[in-house]
Amino acid sequence: MAGFLRVFLMLALALGLSGCAGKFRTYDGPEVTRILVFKEERRMYLMHHDTVLRDFDIGLGFEPVGHKQRRGDGRTPEGDYFIDRRNPNSQFHLSIGISYPEPHEKMAASEAGVDPGGDIFIHGRPPEYRDGTRDWTAGCIAVTDREMEDIYAMVKNGTRISIYPRKPVPVTMSAMSGPVAAPR
Repeated sequence: MAGFLRVFLMLALALGLSGCAGKFRTYDGPEVTRILVFKEERRMYLMHHDTVLRDFDIGLGFEPVGHKQRRGDGRTPEGDYFIDRRNPNSQFHLSIGISYPEPHEKMAASEAGVDPGGDIFIHGRPPEYRDGTRDWTAGCIAVTDREMEDIYAMVKNGTRISIYPRKPVPVTMSAMSGPVAAPR
């Protein structure tokens, strides 16, 4: 009986660990040197210098036009930031943090007498938002859970992210086709 219990516990542990490992992928391709986001097009690009490694359809804040000014406005910030944290236990599957608000944004909000907001992330999409609603976040950037697993593996803390209202013309990004090396 003790042998059966030991085998049962070992199998349960193995299954439990394999379930946890499912959302954490590895990536050994070119470094993501920058993330570009074009809000109007609802596109995000993971770049290695001038080469697109991956691109994604995205969802934004529930009021996507314009730069984030204050907490609760539903806007996704615009400007240059960096990835400053990771949350493997996010309520939105996985998430990586964006350094909004920067000091100049905090100052502008203070002068306007408002809270600039914060906790802006790139994250997955929970079941209640998988109904096709595109822009539903409080100001974050949303992708599918599977895509977030790839992004989480590919993007390191400190990576620069630039969020623009729209794509400039002409765009000088090469290799606009598929992944160079997909995460496993």
